[in-house]
Amino acid sequence: MEMSQTHPHASLRRIVRSLGLCGASLVLLAGGASAQESLNIASWGGAYQASQDKAFFQPFMKETGAKILTDEWSGETAKLKGMVETNNVTWDVVDVEPGHALQGCDEGWLQEIDYDSLGGRDKFLPGAALDCAVGNVAFAYVIAYDETKFPNGGPQTAADFFDVQKFPGARSMRKSPKSTLELALIADGVKPAEVYDVLKTKEGVDRAFAKLDAIKPNVKVWWGAGAQPPQLLADGEVAITTSYNGRIYDAVKQNGKPFKIVWDGAGLDWDMWAIPKGAKHEDLAKQFVAFASKPEQLAEQTKYIPYGPSNVDAAKMVPADILPNLPTAPENAKNSFSISAEFWADHDEELTERFNTWLAK
Repeated sequence: MEMSQTHPHASLRRIVRSLGLCGASLVLLAGGASAQESLNIASWGGAYQASQDKAFFQPFMKETGAKILTDEWSGETAKLKGMVETNNVTWDVVDVEPGHALQGCDEGWLQEIDYDSLGGRDKFLPGAALDCAVGNVAFAYVIAYDETKFPNGGPQTAADFFDVQKFPGARSMRKSPKSTLELALIADGVKPAEVYDVLKTKEGVDRAFAKLDAIKPNVKVWWGAGAQPPQLLADGEVAITTSYNGRIYDAVKQNGKPFKIVWDGAGLDWDMWAIPKGAKHEDLAKQFVAFASKPEQLAEQTKYIPYGPSNVDAAKMVPADILPNLPTAPENAKNSFSISAEFWADHDEELTERFNTWLAK
């Protein structure tokens, strides 16, 4: 799949260049960075990167006296891999997805994370502590609907999404087997904790596609870009859709849209910090990753975007009015599952081929 289309933060392509230096003068703090050092960080742009600026970049510059330069990337593996292979690494820290982390470790173009310097792997939620990348936030693939279309009450579960008799109206789903097959199985009665055990079998895959067969005539749009689902709801093209939780939250908070999120069967996925092999400012990069992994900094980020912090100690620091909007909030996560980067690394090609063939029928 094309990362620039599917990643939740990749639709706003404004490139933020130098963020400048904090303070009128630069002071070398004890244990801090040289005032002359610059750290180059690549992330996904938009509201997400703006939240990182407020929670991580600006505070880090203030604490260390270092300068942070930021860039955006589309998630194109070849670009990051190519930097390392040509010994022309211009990024010191990159915000990656779990698939990048696994591939970068296997192929040797990402450095291993020193978890001792971060307080240990057990300080992070399941799926957030990979060998070559450490999670910062969890976002979720969720179900969302327009409340005005269901005056007597909208869907509450994954099974309801597939019940076109009780909840009539056009649907939209992600044009990818990832998150879609899992949702189909959960709607068919599979427990979230067992979804990959089932999906690893031929019978499980057949079961997922059979469930999708039942709703296929009602799926009006198969979306690729994260901006599409809230727009489809706003335009009245569909009544119910799958979406990234942050997109729906923004539509409600910023534009007052009457949309509702269904957390049942939510698929949690991670954004992660990684350091490329050959990074020019490796020590400063490691210092930044440690800083950005602190629970207080992760909790601070939730004030600007509704994604769940990876550090287990951060949840207690999240403001009470924000916690209910996070995919990692206990109430929201009770019937969720974590997207398995390992499963999709092993099965993405074959399942994508089958999914695309199924779509074309």
